[in-house]
Amino acid sequence: MKEKKRIKIVAYNPLWSQQFEALKTVLLKHLKSEFIQIEHVGSTSVKGLKAKPIIDLDIIIKKGNVEMPTIIAGLEALGYQHLGNLGISGRDAFKRLEDTTPQDGSNKVWFKHNLYVCEEDSIGLQNHLIFRNYLRNHPQKVLEYGAIKEQLAMEYPHNIDLYIDGKTDFIIDILSKAGLKEEDQKRIDSENRV
Repeated sequence: MKEKKRIKIVAYNPLWSQQFEALKTVLLKHLKSEFIQIEHVGSTSVKGLKAKPIIDLDIIIKKGNVEMPTIIAGLEALGYQHLGNLGISGRDAFKRLEDTTPQDGSNKVWFKHNLYVCEEDSIGLQNHLIFRNYLRNHPQKVLEYGAIKEQLAMEYPHNIDLYIDGKTDFIIDILSKAGLKEEDQKRIDSENRV
């Protein structure tokens, strides 16, 4: 039986924004203009926030984008595997197949990252951007969220599902304060529960 990875929360690292920019540059070069933009999301995108040392990024495409097969093919050519939406509305996940993914010909070993393709205005994207932007403007909430993440990592060191479930009340509270529609809050809540 394969041992589950331990959830590790570390202090904020200013290198995370530089790592994101390096990855963004490579993706923009190889995927060209098949999408709108690339955003650094997740805890590593918020200055001062403790996080798992894994960069999260969203490639944002136009709503109803008919080029999704082209985007999937482009990411697969760079060494990513398409995983589908994994139960999260408006977001397709991609997994790195090698440490050298994205395979841009440099043989560079890249840092750990999660890559998503989201339609503009999708609930999955709104969740990422609204939550990130709120935290960036509320330093006290950054401290609170970091403490919650540390506590959950201690309680559920090998159970990512319970770790995510445990953060959901805090996230929904922030999304509510930021003005996300109640129906969208309910959907995000249900998609992040065990």
